[in-house]
Amino acid sequence: MTSSPTAVAAAEANERALVYAVQASRLEGTVRLSGAKNSVLRLMAASLLTEEPVRLRNYPATLRDAEIHRQMLERLGKRCTLEGPDSLLIEEVSPPPGELVWEKRSIRNTLLIMGALAARTGHGAVPMPGGCKLGDRKYDLHIMLLQNLGARTEETEERLAAQAPAGGLRGARIVLPMRSTGATENALISASLARGKTVIWGPHIRPEIMDLISMLRQMGAGIEVFGQERIEVEGRERLGGADHRVLPDNMEALTWMIGATMTGGAVEIVDFPIADLEVPLAFLKESGVRFYTGTDSVIVQGGACFPVEIATGPYPGINSDMQPLFAVFGAMSRGESKIIDLRFPGRYGYAEELAKMGVDAETRGDVLHVFGNGGALRGADVRALDLRAGIALTLCGLRAEGVTRVHEAWQVERGYDRFVDKLRSLGGRIEVGEG
Repeated sequence: MTSSPTAVAAAEANERALVYAVQASRLEGTVRLSGAKNSVLRLMAASLLTEEPVRLRNYPATLRDAEIHRQMLERLGKRCTLEGPDSLLIEEVSPPPGELVWEKRSIRNTLLIMGALAARTGHGAVPMPGGCKLGDRKYDLHIMLLQNLGARTEETEERLAAQAPAGGLRGARIVLPMRSTGATENALISASLARGKTVIWGPHIRPEIMDLISMLRQMGAGIEVFGQERIEVEGRERLGGADHRVLPDNMEALTWMIGATMTGGAVEIVDFPIADLEVPLAFLKESGVRFYTGTDSVIVQGGACFPVEIATGPYPGINSDMQPLFAVFGAMSRGESKIIDLRFPGRYGYAEELAKMGVDAETRGDVLHVFGNGGALRGADVRALDLRAGIALTLCGLRAEGVTRVHEAWQVERGYDRFVDKLRSLGGRIEVGEG
């Protein structure tokens, strides 16, 4: 059943009207991490490669982007059934069409849907990708890799399409000029059903990529990883099903760690992916974060925040999504912190929103300078410009005097599963409304 344009517009308006009202709180207790937003959407796209069932465990069921993707899969002939709070069973009802007809909010993952459909059906047409507005987020690498695999691509103002040659996509040599997560994922998905061997040079090897590879291998894909140098994929005629556990969300892990520290709390974070966060943890430890590792958890004891100096970079470094969290950490310190985003230069729009709460920051060239005053913040009306900006503002609200109203808080719920419930369980004072 297709929703009317009026109904879609009304639903999107209601989504964007979501507001968090946050007050000063001390976070204490235990929280379990959900499946990673930056992994589960890729796994959902990969389910289009097979007619057999795919079960995703540790599924972050309340993510708004995951719900959008679930609806997209159902539009493409899948039946998606929640088996309890954190397991999703994806079954095929009918073979997918070569085009995703979609009227609602788009997501960045439509690029991977295009690759999966081109590989499986020979034709993939999708709406233009959505997602966070982080400057010039091009899709030229996705077009390039599909063309290398033999596809003919077309672009209009509203849609992207890839048409495979007769006989389907064919293996090729793909050279990525930069370590792009999305392009690496699309190359893996598209090449898994291509004829022959594909070699992906200069891939971005990171935990979410390895999670996708793990599921594709379980489905029968022939994939061999040679570090950051290359990935070799032997294409298969068909792929089977999978029963896969989504890896824990490392962004959520850092969020609760920084939240516990800046509120002077004490939080045990269960299922903490320590091995995936060695570099960020090293910086945080040197900047005052006190944490203790257990068998499958980390206990964070709140304390002083010291200034930080970071530059974003490919894994295992600090990725671009993390830098707003480091910025608010620096705002809690006494002294100057310096942050440079090498992936999305100028991704500092949230600094203007933080200024409304009393954070002193300025951009000089491509560097954001944050002048910490020990966390003397005041509540204000602010706007979540994107997912990571939204969570940064919400954390600041936990330290501010008075009420902080985070408008367009739907951005936070795009990437944080059961966020409000988890925050309240830790003692966070938050109300949800519209405005």
